[in-house]
Amino acid sequence: MEHGGHGETMAPLWNIIVVASIAAGVQFGWALQLSLLTPYSQQLGIPHMWASFIWLCGPVSGLLVQPIVGYFSDRTKNRFGRRRPFIVAGAGFVAVAVFLIGFAADLGHMAGDKIDALMKPRAVAIFVVGFWILDVANNMLQGPCRALLADLSGHNHKRMRVANGFFSFFMAVGNVLGYAAGSVSNLHKFLPFTTTPACDVYCANLKTCFLIDIVLLITVTAIAVCSVKETVHPHKDVVTGESEPMTPFGREVTTAFKNLTKPMWLLYLVTALNWIAWFPFILYDTDWMGLEVWGGKAQGTPEQKRLYDLGVRAGSMGLLINSVVLGFGSLVVEPVGKLVGGVKRWWAIVNFILAVGLACTVPVTRAAEAYRRIHGLVPPPSNIKAGAFGIFSVLGIPLSVTYSIPFALASIYSSSGGAGQGLSLGVLNMAIVIPQMIVSVVSGKIDQAFGGGNLPAFIMGAIAAVISSLMALFVLPNPPADASIPALMAGGGH
Repeated sequence: MEHGGHGETMAPLWNIIVVASIAAGVQFGWALQLSLLTPYSQQLGIPHMWASFIWLCGPVSGLLVQPIVGYFSDRTKNRFGRRRPFIVAGAGFVAVAVFLIGFAADLGHMAGDKIDALMKPRAVAIFVVGFWILDVANNMLQGPCRALLADLSGHNHKRMRVANGFFSFFMAVGNVLGYAAGSVSNLHKFLPFTTTPACDVYCANLKTCFLIDIVLLITVTAIAVCSVKETVHPHKDVVTGESEPMTPFGREVTTAFKNLTKPMWLLYLVTALNWIAWFPFILYDTDWMGLEVWGGKAQGTPEQKRLYDLGVRAGSMGLLINSVVLGFGSLVVEPVGKLVGGVKRWWAIVNFILAVGLACTVPVTRAAEAYRRIHGLVPPPSNIKAGAFGIFSVLGIPLSVTYSIPFALASIYSSSGGAGQGLSLGVLNMAIVIPQMIVSVVSGKIDQAFGGGNLPAFIMGAIAAVISSLMALFVLPNPPADASIPALMAGGGH
């Protein structure tokens, strides 16, 4: 053990790596959710306009679950630790949720849905319930994981940043595995029982991917909770050092907001704008590939469905490339930040890159439409595919910053504030989920008002990214000299 910044001990680095690896299991499921579930929901009969409302469950559950779980995990007195019981419970609920999602078509058919019906209401109901449980479980799991990493860092700022860097890196690993699995068209052949009369090849592939996710998540979670021991200690008052009594959650959240410093409020504001920019693309990226770049439809002629499926799988491949860039980007945040003159300047630059990437969806879409007007309903040529994949690739750079810098800065600020790590990260999560709720409500209606495509929401995201870039550059204060988010390998040894 090493000593941290407040007289507390730091756990060995391998403990941090093992706990951070849980992010790979969580993000494997997120990757499947982001790349395959919007198209799958439309195959079940949910209209494009209403698909975004299903995604409200993620922001709503994040708004409620992460602060509550963070609050109670800060104060839990259990022989198994403060964070581990929540991590185990979250992993169990994820397994239940992905089972409901993967088998929604089969369960709906057993309950009375007709196979040839365009709308399958019972399957949709099971799918939505599973979707909501999945988001609640992911939030229950991810918040305590990050808080446990901060605990293991012993309030050492340098080790906190290293821990968040590892978490971001394993998120990229999970993304790569998830998007790779989602892009394989014959994966269901490894588990032949997944193909049923109610579940076609696309559905069977989705089901197989989620079964793999269950095995991966349970494995990494079991290794982490069994091999890494927590130091069980109650939440303490920052001034007196005495154990605090259990205070009402609402009062604790109110106190947390009252005690926020100006830099923390500005961090939340930049983060919120950042996620207004990101969420339209996260929500509709594979749908954009299937609908606008490949020219298919989820509910259309057999040829339109085939093109849509090809486009969605190409989108999964684009997300895989995006995740590879994300992984490498997580490794070079520190040297690049130093090269450009600091963390906030790097954050501003990558937000501008995000704006350019989102804006470039317009010329790629227009080129694909022009090609189809000449050649008919066929896949796009290689130059248009290259443009689309280029967008996915470039956006991996700003995503590596989005997944690391805000969380590391929040941990650093909260280590000297009055709130615990769990609650502070839960409050930061509000700055992420509230913008997502706004985007979920308005993006479908905006797209519908402009003809039913995805471009209007992407343009809205580009505008938000520009504002976020300017805020990060000119309004966000410079962090302390000790807060420059080192690369994973920097300071990683004992």
